[in-house]
Parts: sequence; structure tokens; C-alpha cells
Amino acid sequence: MAAIESLDQLRALYGAPHGRAVAKQLDRLDRHCRSFIALSPFLILATQGADGLGDATPRGDHAGFVSVPDDHTLIIPDRPGNRRLDSLSNIVERPGVGVLFLIPGVDETLRVNGTAVIDDDLALREAHRVEDNLPATVLVVTVKEAYLQCAKALMRSKLWSDETKIERSRLPTMGEMLKDHTRSNETPETQEAMLARYRGALY
Repeated sequence: MAAIESLDQLRALYGAPHGRAVAKQLDRLDRHCRSFIALSPFLILATQGADGLGDATPRGDHAGFVSVPDDHTLIIPDRPGNRRLDSLSNIVERPGVGVLFLIPGVDETLRVNGTAVIDDDLALREAHRVEDNLPATVLVVTVKEAYLQCAKALMRSKLWSDETKIERSRLPTMGEMLKDHTRSNETPETQEAMLARYRGALY
């Protein structure tokens, strides 16, 4: 086994992209991208820290929770999390981001790349209010690239198929796993108690 250490080596193995794989890339969000985003309740946000390590985190809410004020801008509200601020800290240091949008039941995905800033503007936060809850900040993403990703990965994984759904009981509870990861001696929180706690702090 040998590590691939140059782009030439890599291309020798895979060849060059061609046809629609290249032509589909846009420098803006067109009507199809906008429609996809409006139907998406879930995305994965990819960032990179100053230490060079990448990070990918989930973001989810009602379908269309990401707003698109114009063809070159996304606004993503930041909902309550664990306060680690991994993604936001990365963006402060390196603003480049990748966003992958998913729609349940749809095998294609939408990839958007650009740069982001963290904004606490009240009007932007108000526009993403849920009942009495304002996001602490929003991410304002300037779109540089956008393109639809083909269905192969989700087809192979059968991600939306009932036949591939895994019963939660196949894994230890989150509390049990966290107990091991944190080397805690405390009684682990039950899955039911954890879910109830989450439901009370979604926004």
C-alpha cells in the first residue's frame, strides 16, 4: 500500500472530470438551488480550524430554516447547542465553509461552498425567531460555488429506506456512551430523560 502524495498521482488513478460533472457548477444560487434549500430541514456544515483539522456538524430545523435573501447569500440561524462553538470558532479564524443540504426521501444533495461571517444583527436574528426564541447569532454565507450532487452515495447507503433503519436499541444509550467517554462514575442519564431534556431546549 502506498500513500498518494501528489495531484498527478491522484489524477492518474481517477482520470479527469468531464461533461455535466464540471458544467453543473454555478457561482450563485439559481431557482433550483433555492427550491432545494426551501425543502431542506437538515444540513451539514463543514469548517476548518487554524490547527488544520476539519470539522463537520449537523444543523436542523423546519424545512426552509435557511433563508436565501439573494442569489449569493445564505443565512443560517444558530440554534442552542453544547457551547463548544467548534464551527463558529473555526469560522472566526478561517471563514471558508462547505454546506451540504439534504431533503428526506430525496437521494440528490446540494453542495454550497463559500465564506461565512457570524452576525448578531437583531433584524437578522428576528427574521429567524421561533416563537419567543431568538438565535444568538446567524451565519451569513457568501456563496462562491453551488452544485447538485448525484444520488449514488445515498442510493448505495439506502439512507431513506425502511429496510436499512437501525433500531436505537442496537447502540448503548447516549448516557452510557458519554459515561465511558468522560470516565464518569455517575449513573448515566437514561435515553428517555435525555430526549425529554433536549425537547425542552431545542430553541
